[in-house]
Amino acid sequence: MTQYTYTRAQEGLAPVGLVVLQTDETIEQDMRRMLPPRTPVYVTRVPSAPQVTPDSLREMAQHLTQAARLLPQAVPFSAIGYGCTSATSQIGADKVARLIGDGVRTERVSDPLSALVAACTAMGITRLALLSPYTADVSDRLRTALASAGIETPVFGSFNEADEACVVRIDAVSLIEAACDLAGQGDVDGIFLSCTNLRTLDVIAQIEGRTGLPCLSSNQALAWHLCPDATVPGRLADALR
Repeated sequence: MTQYTYTRAQEGLAPVGLVVLQTDETIEQDMRRMLPPRTPVYVTRVPSAPQVTPDSLREMAQHLTQAARLLPQAVPFSAIGYGCTSATSQIGADKVARLIGDGVRTERVSDPLSALVAACTAMGITRLALLSPYTADVSDRLRTALASAGIETPVFGSFNEADEACVVRIDAVSLIEAACDLAGQGDVDGIFLSCTNLRTLDVIAQIEGRTGLPCLSSNQALAWHLCPDATVPGRLADALR
């Protein structure tokens, strides 16, 4: 054997990590569309039930640290994103951050709920029309969490779907029509499309154009919160300028 010496390569940009639900088919592609092209993005999966209930969402808490440990450990991450809006409201954002931080070195942890609150603060939004794919018992906790952050949801609508395999296949027309109908029902200053598994990025501009209101979605807000240079669709991009 001939043994060679080597020179250690210089580190590039600090990576971004994602803790993604086992059942999620959307967030990885969305993040790669929005995060800057040279940003290293590493993904781990956390076990999640195919049927979304408050209990199944809370169940993820016991797996978050182990999922985070499966991310590369050689360098610290600039940020880690937990990809579930409703589970964050059930588990609690602070607990999510602690559990993920116990498994991997990172400067900070974010989630769609925390990202949404930060986006609403930056945009001066206090009253949202909330569109959820899930049953009311799941969405009620999210609405309570938003209210505690000073964001009311006086208008709420849902597809009342508990099966994640169906949630991801809700089409663009259904999302646009439901969001626009909700926007016309009450005195709101923004629209939120909740769920990282919904395919929302390509409908945001159409909803904003038809309603005249800013439209936020889980993945869009999370990308913005994880990376200031993210190319997010819609009016949220203006919040960093």
